[in-house]
Amino acid sequence: MQSQITQFFNQYFPEILLRSGEHLVLVAIAMTIAIAIGIPLGIFITRQPKFSQPILNIANAIQTIPSLAIFGFLISVPFIGGIGSTPAIVALTLYALLPLIRNTYIGITNVDPAIREAGKGMGMTDRQLLFQVEIPLALAVILAGVRVATVISVGIATIAAAIGGGGLGVFIFRGISTVNNQLILAGAIPAAFIALGADFILGWLEKQLTQQRGKTVKVNRKFAIGSSILTSLILVLIAFNYWQTPPKIVIGAKNFTEQFILGELLAQQIESHTKYKVDRRFNLGGVLISHEAVRTGQIAGYVEYTGTIFTSILKHKPISNPQVIYEKVKQEYDQKFKLEVMPSLGFNNTFAMIIRGEDAKRWQIKTLSEAAKYTPQIQAGFGYEFLEREDGYSGLVKTYSLKFTKPPKQMDLGLMYQALKEKKVDLIAGGSTDGLIPVLDLVILADDKKYFPPYEPVPIFNQEILKKYPDLRKAINQLSGLISNEEMQKMNYQVDNQSRPVEQVVRDFIKSKPELS
Repeated sequence: MQSQITQFFNQYFPEILLRSGEHLVLVAIAMTIAIAIGIPLGIFITRQPKFSQPILNIANAIQTIPSLAIFGFLISVPFIGGIGSTPAIVALTLYALLPLIRNTYIGITNVDPAIREAGKGMGMTDRQLLFQVEIPLALAVILAGVRVATVISVGIATIAAAIGGGGLGVFIFRGISTVNNQLILAGAIPAAFIALGADFILGWLEKQLTQQRGKTVKVNRKFAIGSSILTSLILVLIAFNYWQTPPKIVIGAKNFTEQFILGELLAQQIESHTKYKVDRRFNLGGVLISHEAVRTGQIAGYVEYTGTIFTSILKHKPISNPQVIYEKVKQEYDQKFKLEVMPSLGFNNTFAMIIRGEDAKRWQIKTLSEAAKYTPQIQAGFGYEFLEREDGYSGLVKTYSLKFTKPPKQMDLGLMYQALKEKKVDLIAGGSTDGLIPVLDLVILADDKKYFPPYEPVPIFNQEILKKYPDLRKAINQLSGLISNEEMQKMNYQVDNQSRPVEQVVRDFIKSKPELS
């Protein structure tokens, strides 16, 4: 056990440091912006009470919106949206506003009226009263708001990974997708330490200010020292994050194991055959997020599946001819989106309706048609996209006359196999190359009516970026037809079941292909 922990630590320690730095930078920048907005707003509503309720209501409303919904909404917003760190910082800033505004307002309005009157009696202006009396006396309460907002931001920042914002959420989402508790802990534990550390430091400052209440000079001095330390730390973190020249080529990947592998394959191929560095934006939240990211040039490219493009993006009815699908996808992507569809990587990861091996033996079924009569007693579990897609749940039910008495459970792709193993569901929609299928003794039910279209993996690249960096096309085209179904399943197995790092699995695969040298 100890050797496994040591091995894991040795493998991932550099990335843990990198992701922790990204996490700290996200929180630091967001908190700096939130403080610059929230505290002045809190002061403003103490001077203009008629605005206090509307502003606090808006801040409260923002706080009640699920964080993933805000991250998702910002993807399509111009200037502050898209993927990456910018929308993540915007979302974190919005979430941090409520405790900052509220505590500033409460801290100042709760100052003893007699002290205010004494200040006015001494001839103080409103500005002098604010900065020399009210704010020093309210500093402990204001700092408590900063403390709460910071801890909230550290936690919510993990979701930034879903839109390519980096941070420790990368480990958490990857661990969920690969059912790897070590990876989940690699993200959760450092995030918890960051939150505890921030809470401790800010709590100490708050305590100092509380103990020194009334000693304005000492309070201001301690607050100035604390502020200087925090400001310096923020500047160092930002400088460290942007010290190196930013990578020129951004490669994306969706949020499951096979996509991590294919994204890493593109990245390593580019780095080994061109002069460019690659910024990996993996774990993007799904088809539409990835499509929007490559269409707008926020990523240079990623791997998508022809059947997914044909039905989910282009909204065509499913067909079974792979060549027809590829040609139509290539033509329409060029005309509608100025995106280049490159040759297939080789395998076909079609949708697979999967059950436990013991159930297949008990019911003696091998096809979806044979399974139809058992659906009244089956609990299905599907990903969110499958339930909405043109080639997904609704069409499947009609084609095979499936009669589920219980509605399908909706769950993340990374949780479906675990749920099937633990008998929380009996049928899932996976991929035919998923590595956990043989490991968990699962059975793919044959699509005997040919409902699902082919899903050949094709690199999708932004044409403007290809024009700017012409070496990319040649490097990516070398991957054409390179991966068989068996090889893809093997790589998925190595990551999912053997917990091997994606980078090493891809590196070993590339070494096994002389044509890539």
